[in-house]
Amino acid sequence: MTGHIYRDVILEQHVRLFRGAMSAEFLFMDDNARPHRANIVDEYLQSEDITRMDWPAYSPDLNPIEHVWDMLGR
Repeated sequence: MTGHIYRDVILEQHVRLFRGAMSAEFLFMDDNARPHRANIVDEYLQSEDITRMDWPAYSPDLNPIEHVWDMLGR
């Protein structure tokens, strides 16, 4: 996965449309994977006025989604 693919496939086709269906308090959650932090992705999110949740760098204990994945795994 590259930043271009992430932007074109995930952000444009899914996240942007989902945000349109949500309220103004929409907060986008991704992680610190390299494609998610590419400049092209940051520019796209800013141009679409999508707010990204701040994450601590590479800390699964502080990342709430890791707890969700753990519960789903059980």
